[in-house]
Order: sequence, then C-alpha cells, then structure tokens
Amino acid sequence: MFIANQRRLKLLAAVFVTVTGMTGGCALTDKPVRPAVFDFGPGELKAVAALPLAAVLAPLALAEVEANPALDGTAVVYRLSYDNVQQLRPYAQARWSMPPAQLVRQRLRAHLSLQRAVLNPGEGVVASGSIKAAPAEAGVRLLRVELEEFSQVFESATQSVGLVRLRATAVQPTAAGEKLLAQREFTLQRPAPSPDAAGGVRALTLATDAAVHEMDQWLRQLP
Repeated sequence: MFIANQRRLKLLAAVFVTVTGMTGGCALTDKPVRPAVFDFGPGELKAVAALPLAAVLAPLALAEVEANPALDGTAVVYRLSYDNVQQLRPYAQARWSMPPAQLVRQRLRAHLSLQRAVLNPGEGVVASGSIKAAPAEAGVRLLRVELEEFSQVFESATQSVGLVRLRATAVQPTAAGEKLLAQREFTLQRPAPSPDAAGGVRALTLATDAAVHEMDQWLRQLP
C-alpha cells in the first residue's frame, strides 16, 4: 500500500512538472502582436508629363489640415450605426502611419501639385494669415481644410462604408487681412470590401481620393 502511494505521488509530480513546463514555455515564446500600420498607398505610380505653361494653374498655399480632436491620434476608428452611432471605437490591432489629417493633406497636396505649385504657408508668400511677400506675390490664395469625419461606419455586422467629411475654405490674403472667397463642405463615402480594419482603410482611401478630386474641381471654378 505504501509503495502504491509513493508511485501515485511520483506520477502526479511528473504531470505537474510537464504542465508547468508547457505553460512556462508558452509565456516565453509568445510574442506581443504588433498592430498593422496603414496609409493611403503610394499614390500616382506613373510619371506625370510636364504641362504647357498655359495649362498650369496659379500657385496655391495649403495650410495644415485641422482635425476634429477625436481624430488627432493614429487609431483606425469605426462606428456602429445600429449600436450607439455616436461612439467612436478604435481597432485594437490597426493604426494609421500618421494622424489622418496629415494623410489627407499629403494626398491633397500630391493631387493639386499635378497642375500647380502648392506652397506651405510662410514659403515666401503667406505666413499666419498675413502677407510676407512683395505685392506682386500677394495674389496667391490660401486653402484651409478641416477634417470633420474620418471613420468606417457599419450599417450591419457585414456591411460598412468609409465616410470622409471635409470643410474647405479659400481665402485671399490682403494687406488688410484675409478675404473670404468661398467655403464648401465635401462629404464622400465608399463601400468597404470587407468588414474589418483593412476594408475600412481601403474605403477611407477611396473616399478621400474622391473628396480630393471634387475639391480640385471646386478650386478651378473659383473666380
């Protein structure tokens, strides 16, 4: 009886050691999952031919894109229209390479630069809303853009869209201050190909590109 109990105790000890080794090994080998990082992609892949001088539009100064404080970070966010649509929810394992406002400005500048010189405020033309250049350069307009919405909106568990809303304001800097030329809101949405962060990123990229194209056409029509 005593020998049988000893064998039983040795067997239990062996099982305990084995289980402990397995759990300890998992703790040592498991690595934290890093979030996937997204941006809008490389943009134009083909070189753009130089345009005739007559076809080049007037230079434009592009201010930094202002954003809703909820969009200041790099989280990829979504809303559930069927469950408290007012709540912004971040994906745990996905983020943007930079805040959305910077991505939008980068995309907008790249597109506008195809047919005009796009300057930063302060590059010899405009700085902080005041004229810093010679009167001959004072004709350069300033474009201000606000990013008001930038999220993946789920209409159901399997269907969603990328929703982008931008407010653009075109002003003419003068010696007396800024003169408002026009203001317009652009709201674009595109369907997401999949109900996840990757699908939302794709939809938001397409919606942003559509908004950028519409803004370009709007700017061309300004007097």
